Amino acid sequence: MSTATPRTDRLEPPVRPERPERPSIARPANFKLLDQTHQQTMHMLEQLTEMLEQMESGDRQDQASRLAAEVHSFFETQVRQHHQEEETRVFPALLKSDDAELVHHVKRLQQDHGWLEEDWRLLGPQIEAIARGYNWYDLPMLRQGLPVFVALNQEHVLLEETVVYPAARQLLQQRANHPLDDNQPAA
Repeated sequence: MSTATPRTDRLEPPVRPERPERPSIARPANFKLLDQTHQQTMHMLEQLTEMLEQMESGDRQDQASRLAAEVHSFFETQVRQHHQEEETRVFPALLKSDDAELVHHVKRLQQDHGWLEEDWRLLGPQIEAIARGYNWYDLPMLRQGLPVFVALNQEHVLLEETVVYPAARQLLQQRANHPLDDNQPAA
């Protein structure tokens, strides 16, 4: 019986230098998801209008409570996340544009986000009260505030979908076609 001697001439894997730290790359906006949120927003605005009609008529309070719960949850979570996504992933590149009108539109949308949040801080607790079946909500305030909130949301979505998102998509396409060209205009 022969005894084998262990092999000592094995190749060692090459030693690689440590990978240098790199700045993180911002994830591009997910326009499909943003568009879906716009569609949901328009549906929720219809639900708000229906809820108000039911509250004023006095019947179907259970239906109004269900609508209120759905709307409240949506505006408390998804809309806030949607606006944050726009503020961090859509608007910054467009604000660097040489197109003064586009920059103006983006600044208007940013201002809208503030106004919509301010409006929601007044309306949200009222709608939550309806959702929970409480009777301390202020129907005259809802009558006055909801149409303003609905109209501002509708105008906001329209401006994003007809002007700002197309410009942002065009910018992303330009960057995809010329990934190494850092001197290209923003939009």
